[in-house]
Amino acid sequence: MGRDSRYDILFRPIDIGPVTAKNRFYQVPHCNGGGYRDPSAAAAMRGVKSEGGWGVIFTEQCEMHHTSEITPFIELRLWDDADIPMIAKMAGKMKEHGALAGIQLAYSGINGPNLYTKEVPLAPSAMPIRTFTNDPVNARAMDREDIRNLRRWFVNAARRCRTAGFDLICLYGAHGFGIFQHFLSTATNHRTDEYGGSLENRARFVREVVADLRDEVGDTMGLTLRLSLDEMVGELGFANSEVRDFIEMHADLPDLWDLAHGAWEDCSGPSRFKEEAAQFDLVTGIKALTTRPVVGVGRFTSPDVMVRQLTSGTLDLIGCARPSIADPFLPKKVEEGRIEDIRECIGCNICITGDMTMSISRCTQNPTFMEEWRKGWHPERMNAKGPSSSVLVVGAGPAGLEAARACAERGYDVALAEAGTTLGGRVARERLLPGLSAWGRVADYRAWQLSQKPNVETYFDSALDAEMILGFGFENICIATGSTWRRDGVSRQHVVPLPIDPAMTVLTPDDIMAGARPSGHVVLWDDDHYYMGGVLAELLVSAGCTVTFVTTSAYVSDWTVNTLEQHTIQRRLLEMGVTVELNRGVTAIGPGAVTTACTYTARPRDIACDAVVMVASRSGEDAVFRDLTARQADWADAGIRSVKLIGDAEAPGPIAWATYAGHRYARELDGNDIGDALPFRREVAALAAD
Repeated sequence: MGRDSRYDILFRPIDIGPVTAKNRFYQVPHCNGGGYRDPSAAAAMRGVKSEGGWGVIFTEQCEMHHTSEITPFIELRLWDDADIPMIAKMAGKMKEHGALAGIQLAYSGINGPNLYTKEVPLAPSAMPIRTFTNDPVNARAMDREDIRNLRRWFVNAARRCRTAGFDLICLYGAHGFGIFQHFLSTATNHRTDEYGGSLENRARFVREVVADLRDEVGDTMGLTLRLSLDEMVGELGFANSEVRDFIEMHADLPDLWDLAHGAWEDCSGPSRFKEEAAQFDLVTGIKALTTRPVVGVGRFTSPDVMVRQLTSGTLDLIGCARPSIADPFLPKKVEEGRIEDIRECIGCNICITGDMTMSISRCTQNPTFMEEWRKGWHPERMNAKGPSSSVLVVGAGPAGLEAARACAERGYDVALAEAGTTLGGRVARERLLPGLSAWGRVADYRAWQLSQKPNVETYFDSALDAEMILGFGFENICIATGSTWRRDGVSRQHVVPLPIDPAMTVLTPDDIMAGARPSGHVVLWDDDHYYMGGVLAELLVSAGCTVTFVTTSAYVSDWTVNTLEQHTIQRRLLEMGVTVELNRGVTAIGPGAVTTACTYTARPRDIACDAVVMVASRSGEDAVFRDLTARQADWADAGIRSVKLIGDAEAPGPIAWATYAGHRYARELDGNDIGDALPFRREVAALAAD
């Protein structure tokens, strides 16, 4: 099967200054939680994208000088020549299959607290450092000598990039993170010299750096400039109108304009709040202001939407970060006419949490993300089948679906038993909640893949017990029976059940998703701190309830800070009229009221209500597994070689944890026992000489 001619435009080469991209698929810079700590993992991840057909592949943010770093966050570093081998390995992997290798050079200015280097931060104007972690640090205003030094540091960094083998350099001035945006924006540039005031003056620094780099790299590398389409901070900010003025004034300044919206949360908002191609209006018309190519982003997952961006004259290249994570082979699948095989990004932003938590990133759709080097997992190829032949997967939620799909890919005969009548488990229910419809792609992709495999049989209305499983004759049993929300109050706040009067209506998220609807005044108690509490509060208000949201945290849906949506969630609930009670826990549920207490002083206060929705914690549904393990003596006679509990049934977590568990089960089936050895590779820093 070949590619549909509708998509030919996506595969036309395009010049970016002195270099040529083989197609229009442009992986824009994105973080991955690895950075300088896990460079081989990051390099292998980028290399897989090269194999998957991307025309341009960029690193994440790379700190180009030690006077500006964003510890505790873990990004790439290019502080001196000792860092060249690390980034050279990355460039080599990017170019392995014909992609252009790009590196994003970042000087963080007012975003760099320098907690590691202990250097005094430098910025266009003296201001408090602006970070996710509210560090009590200030930046010093750069004088002219500082600016000359910074220009020289960029030249030194560019020289190292060229030595490392990169084709493109991106100068970072977007999302509020880059020094170029700090000079351009009146919100951060209060200077009165030749670098401040008018737009022409505020643009002086970027003009000088581009000229310096052209002198250094000549026609060996292309230079791109990444800008925010609108800083979204009011009248003082670098607004979309002034961005257009800047581009018109400097039409041919970079070799490519890389445009992204506002702050990171504006640009990479989750699918709950941002549709595909959400930045269309902000970028429309900019291409007419320049002869240089323009790339933009918008969580593009549909090849048809991508084509419209090009044929409408809006963009020249399709910028992707999250979609390139969900499916590194997206371009190749379009080229080969395998559109239905694309693992579409669901926009959950779990990938971003790796960077925000200074850990290694995950992807809900692609469990192999960042495991390409650590575990040797390839997103499109499974390891060879082991000595056994058959697998029974009990439960068709995200863990069970992925286990069944990946086991079938390895060559096992798979039976998938689902107690209900729908594939997807929790995903099938949660996709019906406000804003979460895209999450259904987790089930849709896997259901389609299973339907194409002759070695998979799916059985509905099949609630199995241990006796039945022992009689089937399958060699391997994978128990993926999911979890249920607790209604006894056991959570982070309470390690034992909460006093609950039976006269009060108490509902869990499972009840709500099954169709139960309270009425009147509802207290929603959230001790889960992820998305569920906020989503249900929105649903209840839409159903006519008056809602009081009670949480032990200082924020609504606290953990969603890591998915770049906390501010949006809390603002939406407040705008909907939800009463928010922060820093309060529930201590008892009476017949007509909930007793809450301050998390600091323990002072109690009653809230009269008609019902309580309890978003506390979940319990794994592991009864079948426990029954089977209790009868382990019967396994041999039943032909059973292994029984494994996975996903939420083993330990409830986000959906990405479940798909990872399913994939890991399939990869490790029939594998050798590694004992106490690490199940993944890691890089350990070498000791320096004394």
